[in-house]
Amino acid sequence: MTTKLSHISLPLKLTFLIFSMVLNCMGIVILQLSEAKITYEKLGFLESFKDLPIAFISLFAVNFISKIGTKKALILALIIVGICASVLPFVEVFWFYKVWFAIIGTCFAIGKICVFGIIRNNISDEKSLAKMMNSVEASFMIGIFVVNTGFGWLISSQYSEFWKFGFLSISMICAVTIFLFSKLEISEPQKVDKESIISELSKFVNPVIVSFLGVVFFIVFVEQGFNSWLPSFYKNHLKVNSFFALQATSFLALFSYAGRIATANIIQRFSLPAYYTLCIFLIISVLIIILGIQYFDSENSKVLLFLFPVIGLFLAPLYPVINSKMIAQIHKEKINLFTSLIVIFSSLGSSVSSIIMSLLFGKQLLNYYPLYILLAVIVLLTISLIYFHLARKKV
Repeated sequence: MTTKLSHISLPLKLTFLIFSMVLNCMGIVILQLSEAKITYEKLGFLESFKDLPIAFISLFAVNFISKIGTKKALILALIIVGICASVLPFVEVFWFYKVWFAIIGTCFAIGKICVFGIIRNNISDEKSLAKMMNSVEASFMIGIFVVNTGFGWLISSQYSEFWKFGFLSISMICAVTIFLFSKLEISEPQKVDKESIISELSKFVNPVIVSFLGVVFFIVFVEQGFNSWLPSFYKNHLKVNSFFALQATSFLALFSYAGRIATANIIQRFSLPAYYTLCIFLIISVLIIILGIQYFDSENSKVLLFLFPVIGLFLAPLYPVINSKMIAQIHKEKINLFTSLIVIFSSLGSSVSSIIMSLLFGKQLLNYYPLYILLAVIVLLTISLIYFHLARKKV
């Protein structure tokens, strides 16, 4: 890792912290608006207003970023997020949430492509990439913890009606991050002759990359089932209050943070495929224990409050580990376009998962929540093994 990158790492981490807070406030919004008699079906589709713009904008964002530069594009995205966070507390109508999440999703698409591009342009080694990506993405977990803890405190306090004013703190973090980036010199990727997007994308159509994108889809599919819907599961099925539901979810974020930080420190000692596969088997083991408690002890046992967060320890490293393995093999000139594919399939996984979860909650099938997650993890394991097999054959 270069000295320059060590200076860049703080604003990169703050960028992911900011996007984590605005993206993962969805759990808070679902919890609060459901109490305002907004149906779970409507709330489930609200997630799509965040995820689908991320998918559709990503390919266009590549050309936009290449024209104005990575640094300027990232600063612009942060400025827009800061403005959006400042405006939200003063708007009451439901339709505005759709517009708000659509704008946030668009900015995230630009921001994530820029962050991945900066990392890839400074690191080439696969394991060093894994270390840096786990370190930066660990701040994403801190964002989940902060947003759940902070808003949980507001919601449970005498100032609960002013919970949306918590977004003003996000605006302040945006201002600090923009200032830090404005003082940095960031290496931009070399200019190359541009082909049509279709022509460039066609070069990525091969079994290894297709299976990799399937893995990305299902990792986010599983993650989304926890990040946005676990508070509602705690409150509706385990019968805890809103504050404790959010705090219990915060522990999921803390375990996830610990998982990514631990991975960043030890990943260079292990084979990436072996480490990744071990994490999935540990997730399956915890879910089987949860199902055992549900079906042989009590379906709403409070022990579940403490078991679900443990999954984050093993789930969180999957996304950065699998991405770093693939990104290390992509040419630097193509990294922005390839990152846009990662963003697209990540957002699709998030959107599809949330829609299915909204149906599960809307039909009061909460007993099947852990089983649903388990089945998704088994599918993820299957596709991951296919990907590793194809990648090994290619080598």
